[in-house]
Amino acid sequence: MKEASNNFKFATPLKTRVQSYQELLDFSSRWNDIFRGSLKWVFLLFFPLMIGLVHSQELPKIPLYIKQKTIQVEVAKTPAERAVGLMNRKHLGKDEGMLFIFEEEGYHSFWMKDTYIPLSIAFINREGRIVKIADMKPLALTSHSPPQPILYALEMNQGWFSKNGIKVGDLIRFSK
Repeated sequence: MKEASNNFKFATPLKTRVQSYQELLDFSSRWNDIFRGSLKWVFLLFFPLMIGLVHSQELPKIPLYIKQKTIQVEVAKTPAERAVGLMNRKHLGKDEGMLFIFEEEGYHSFWMKDTYIPLSIAFINREGRIVKIADMKPLALTSHSPPQPILYALEMNQGWFSKNGIKVGDLIRFSK
C-alpha cells in the first residue's frame, strides 16, 4: 500500500475560505435582489389577471320582479363582490343587472370607476321600495348617494327603468 502524499492539502487556507464565503454571500445577495425584484414584477403582472378572475367569476343569479317585468340579476352580497360590482365589463344583457345587498341599512354610495357600461341605479329601502333612480356615466368618479338609508341597490343598463315605466315608489319583489 502506498502512503498518501504530503503534497495534497486537506485544509483550505483561511484567507481563501473567507474570500469564498464572501463570494457566496455576494452571490446570494445578488440572487435575493433579483428574486425580490422578480417577485415584485410577477405580482405587478399577475395581479391584474387575478382581479380579472374575480371579475369573471359568476355570481349567483336570481330573478327579481318589478311591476309586470321579470329580470335576472347577479347578487353582490359580500364587501369584495360589492367593491368589484360591474367593473371592467363590456356588456350587460337586456333584462339583466346586479343587485347589491348590504348587511345594514345606510347611505351607501356608488361610483363608476373602471365601469365601462352606462348604468342606471335604483336605491331601494328595507321594504323593497325604490327611493331614488339615477343615471351614471361610464368611468366617472362622481358619487351617487341615496336620499335615505337603503338596504339594496339595483344597477341596470342606462335608461332601463324609464323604458320599462319603473319609477320612485315602485316595489321590487323577490317572488311573484
